[in-house]
Amino acid sequence: MVTILTDADIRARLRPGDAVAWMREAILAAHAGRLHTPPRVSTELGGGRLVFTTGALEGEWYGYRSYDSFDTDLGQQVVVLHDWGSGEVRGIAVGNELGPRRVGAIGGVAVDALADPTATTLALIGTGTQAFTQLWAIGAVRRLSSVRVFGRDRERRIAFARRASGDLGLPVTAVESARDAVEGADVVVLATNSATPVIEPAWVKDGAFVTTVGPKQVGRAEFGAELVDRADLVVTDSVAQTAAYDPPFVLAGTPQQERLMSLGAAIADNVTGRTVLFCSVGLAGTEAYLLAKLLS
Repeated sequence: MVTILTDADIRARLRPGDAVAWMREAILAAHAGRLHTPPRVSTELGGGRLVFTTGALEGEWYGYRSYDSFDTDLGQQVVVLHDWGSGEVRGIAVGNELGPRRVGAIGGVAVDALADPTATTLALIGTGTQAFTQLWAIGAVRRLSSVRVFGRDRERRIAFARRASGDLGLPVTAVESARDAVEGADVVVLATNSATPVIEPAWVKDGAFVTTVGPKQVGRAEFGAELVDRADLVVTDSVAQTAAYDPPFVLAGTPQQERLMSLGAAIADNVTGRTVLFCSVGLAGTEAYLLAKLLS
């Protein structure tokens, strides 16, 4: 029988500490060449696209996630896991919880590996699902004494702070500006849909760790080149994905592109930097990796 997991199952079974540990395993497996993680592909279907991220863990499983870009109400994603030897489907996850929690967990890995071990304060720009799952995971790797959140909609940021405080047991406060959130923060998370930079690099303190989850393509990016200049170390979960963007990745064709290092290499080689920028672009195969772990 094929095991089918729903969003309710994911919320009940997937704990942030486990998710971060499993994503660290996946990132190192990809760095070692055991986990195959090609860039995402898509098919044009008239009114939108169907997008696939695929992956395979040598000798164990292969699988994919599919989601759409149609201009309708949020559809459901599907993650499918096949047995490596038989090709049989081992499990399916249907819904919209696994994908964002996997992105959050990768962000947690990056913070755990590269942020100051004594970091306790966090700034969060954005009040959507991705913002929540970043906080969900980072709270498992750092003891946060203060979380300041800003979003353009005042009611939404207040509601987000209330929900995050209650669900995650963290001291989350809504503030009146992005600057109020960012200045002095040890960790800064950008998780917006903005096509233009949402913070000024001067607000970021020396030694801070910054994650950008939102848009990061030429002509549409939530951060600017000046933020990259501000960082001593620039890291991404998938260098291959940055090279496959269309429109191109925001650093494409610039001297800064050569500075980009994979998170797997940074962890394996114990690379550190005082001020760090992590560009989260989506390491393929990690959704299937999480599903495999949940099924086992």
